[in-house]
Amino acid sequence: MSNEKDPQNDDQPQRLMMCRGVRGAITVGSDREDEILEATRELLQALVAANEMSVDDIASVYFTTTPDLTSTYPAYAARQLGWYDAALLCGHEMAVPGGLVRCVRVLIHWNTAKTAKEIVHMYLREAHSLRPDRKNVPPVRPRQMSQVEAAVKFLAMTL
Repeated sequence: MSNEKDPQNDDQPQRLMMCRGVRGAITVGSDREDEILEATRELLQALVAANEMSVDDIASVYFTTTPDLTSTYPAYAARQLGWYDAALLCGHEMAVPGGLVRCVRVLIHWNTAKTAKEIVHMYLREAHSLRPDRKNVPPVRPRQMSQVEAAVKFLAMTL
């Protein structure tokens, strides 16, 4: 946050613009171009609406699909929505055993004054199973923790 006052509201400090990551995912029924594009448009439109995004503030977007989706690039859906100036890139997700199938994921790099806690991430259709909450993060084993602590101490000494 900046110490400057917002000219439109003298009581509130003006927030600085930051680049924030906005995540989302959606599943499709089959590897058909029309299904992938329709689902991707649905996801992008939901993320824009939920976060009150201006497309002009989107710096870049990284799309991934599970390896079973190959009929089209999900980035085409963003172009269909008029996202002509944002940098777009597609790739495949890792093929993890037991992972969700027929899934399109997106990471939007968005310039915003919102805090990270104010960002709304969207997981639609069967993708809601990816992040029911953040309690599913595995704990760090003591041996791993000591390596993390050592790295933090090293960084603290070098800064």
